[in-house]
Amino acid sequence: MQAEAPEAFSIESESEATRRLYGIDQEHTRAFGSQCLMARRLVERGVLFVQFFFGANGWEQHSNLRGGHSRKCAATDLPIAGLLRDFKMRGLLDETLVLWGGDFGRTTTAEGDSDGRNHHPYDFTMWIAGGGVRGGIVHGSMDEFGWSAIRDKVHVHDLHATILHLMGIDNERLTYHYAGRDYRLTDVHGRVVNEILA
Repeated sequence: MQAEAPEAFSIESESEATRRLYGIDQEHTRAFGSQCLMARRLVERGVLFVQFFFGANGWEQHSNLRGGHSRKCAATDLPIAGLLRDFKMRGLLDETLVLWGGDFGRTTTAEGDSDGRNHHPYDFTMWIAGGGVRGGIVHGSMDEFGWSAIRDKVHVHDLHATILHLMGIDNERLTYHYAGRDYRLTDVHGRVVNEILA
């Protein structure tokens, strides 16, 4: 690890074109772009799981939703597009699953007297690319108020079952009995969302 890790994290060796692709040449995209580029470098070296996140406070916008999210989108859109494009150019996207999401959404109504939004676990969006997922589709929809999922709902257990399936793991085969009930990697629920698979 001490011999291999320094080279893997050395993004200075990348070309100027690659650094531009990830937005490392721009102040507002540099930090997240560097993470995306390091993720690509780790994947191409055989690392099986890479996780990185945006900022210390993520997408917490209990106030100033429009301004806060606008800045965060500007800082992340170019780098994540660069990562997907780079994976595709290098032939890595078909075998690499990329998941973008958070732990919940935001309400569609203002929080208190502020222009922020509260936590909202009933309806939120995630996207997945590569790794056996069909591209260019939208699965599921919400009601006219953006409050509840109403069509093709995907529970977190379903998402986990689908990710495991794409990794070649059948979550139902890894069931074990403990403390009077059965458990598995997706608790006791979760179906593979076949509708999004390539």
